[in-house]
Amino acid sequence: MTARQEGLALVSTIINLAHSLKLNVVAEGVETEDQARLLRLLECDEMQGFLFSKPVPIDLF
Repeated sequence: MTARQEGLALVSTIINLAHSLKLNVVAEGVETEDQARLLRLLECDEMQGFLFSKPVPIDLF
């Protein structure tokens, strides 16, 4: 997403389209603070990924 301008433009377009359809957007696979910062700026509704938590066993969930 952050490596090329085209990736950022695509993510921005997807978020805007979803919001225009009154949908919430969940970004999966967020791994870096830069990705999270950009997603916040683009008004992504929710994020998940290794940045926030590694996978946990079901009995700990």
